[in-house]
Amino acid sequence: MFVFHRSSLPGAAAFIMLSFLLSRTLCQTAAAVNRKCYPTVSSIFRTFTTSSPKCEEASDNGSVVSYQQLKTMLSNRDIQLFDVRNPDEYQEGHIPQAVNLPLGDLEESLKLPSEHFQQKFQTKVPEKDDENIVFHCRTGKRSADALGIAHQLGFSKARHFKGGYVEWVEQEGQ
Repeated sequence: MFVFHRSSLPGAAAFIMLSFLLSRTLCQTAAAVNRKCYPTVSSIFRTFTTSSPKCEEASDNGSVVSYQQLKTMLSNRDIQLFDVRNPDEYQEGHIPQAVNLPLGDLEESLKLPSEHFQQKFQTKVPEKDDENIVFHCRTGKRSADALGIAHQLGFSKARHFKGGYVEWVEQEGQ
């Protein structure tokens, strides 16, 4: 327990105010970092209350798009291709016609009203019965997670490119 003398009260008050200010700033910074780096409470809850398909499971139910299928869909311009990697990864290189929709924003974005989605992503909002929705990431893990989220939201015909950007680059010889 601290005992303050009358002469030390202004110093103690300043110390308490500075401590409060620093702790508040630290908490705000930590909260901002957590929002950007870690899943939301709803995504954690969803992880424990539902099962999402893994890459191997997705291939069993026809939810995987091969490199050749992807090439055909791209050449026919019959695809809604969503790159679920982070924006910095997308900027380093991406599959043509892919729209960057980071995995952490996917659930919230797919629930946006169509005009908001179109404004944010400069493309039409996918409809739940669209057969040409394809997700991809770097190697297939995040796109499998995206596929699980999309299926839970009712986009039952959505698929993913399991090979991801790594396979795309290998196949394209870049």
